[in-house]
Amino acid sequence: MENFIYLIHDHATNRAAVVDPAWDVPAIIAAAEAQDVQITDVLLTHSHIDHINGLTELLKVYDAQIHLLKSEAQFWGKYLDLPTLHHGGDVVKVGKTEIDIWHTPGHTPGSACFHLAGNVLTGDTLFVFGCGRCDLKGGNPEEMFNTLKHIGTALSADTIIHPGHNYAQNPTSTIAEQLVGNPFMHFDRVNDFVDYRMNIHDKIRDIPYEAVRR
Repeated sequence: MENFIYLIHDHATNRAAVVDPAWDVPAIIAAAEAQDVQITDVLLTHSHIDHINGLTELLKVYDAQIHLLKSEAQFWGKYLDLPTLHHGGDVVKVGKTEIDIWHTPGHTPGSACFHLAGNVLTGDTLFVFGCGRCDLKGGNPEEMFNTLKHIGTALSADTIIHPGHNYAQNPTSTIAEQLVGNPFMHFDRVNDFVDYRMNIHDKIRDIPYEAVRR
């Protein structure tokens, strides 16, 4: 499914966090060993199976803390007793690296983005020239509209996005490029956005996504 799985490496302590462990856990472990880091944390952007299906296997190897939004744990129906459940606006520290947690609903009720040092890991909220589906259980296109508006205005233009799937010609992009070329960032009225997301987009666009001018 062309997932991206990320390692966030705190160079001061050699601790690391895995974002959305899925599919190929031996490759995740090999990447950590190659960088000589200890995985101490797991950050989940959301709870869909294609983003968490390696979690149990990973936790057999590493005694890592799981971090996700409380609203996503409630939607998922799992991990409701974690001491590391969060709300939007919380900060996770991996060693000395601070990671801001943003609540970005739309794809699921408790979807999260992780912002640090000029980068934002967007899961299935924002893709390069695309955005996540809103027709699955828990999806809400009106919330996605508001989420993308917030991302587009709250982050600096040079912020680099790192999406949850490789759906475009380039694996990363900037907020500036998305404001210009991502059709989901072009709408000013929520009703127009909802119609495009739910009824039009999948009929007229194919992967890999390219820029769409206004």
